[in-house]
Amino acid sequence: MSLEQLVFDVFAKNCTSRPVMDTVAGRWGILSMAALLEGTHRFNELRRRVDGVSEKMLSQTLHALERDGLVTREVVSAIPPRVEYSLTDGGRRIAVKLVALIELIEAEMPEITKAQARYDAREDPAAVPQGRRP
Repeated sequence: MSLEQLVFDVFAKNCTSRPVMDTVAGRWGILSMAALLEGTHRFNELRRRVDGVSEKMLSQTLHALERDGLVTREVVSAIPPRVEYSLTDGGRRIAVKLVALIELIEAEMPEITKAQARYDAREDPAAVPQGRRP
């Protein structure tokens, strides 16, 4: 069976798409790919853009994304040499969808925040002032 004939089913426990989904859909994968959709970045630029990611986690994420063919790593001959990361065509197609997800989540945050407050108040009645139960 050739690669083109394989059927990928992310719901199947042994499907090879699952590790790719884990990398892409993880917090650092999503944020790294969304940042790279803005353009090519050097490692430290990307680390500053993806606030909170450690050097180790960003490095691991970029290696995994490069292995999956979603990110390219280019060593630029300069003094000193520098490394730049950018999305491949497939990475760009995926990143567009991830950015749409990010935008949807951000737009829904007012309702999500209210729902979280209602849930938290229900789970911890002492946290709600007397007579102000949602």
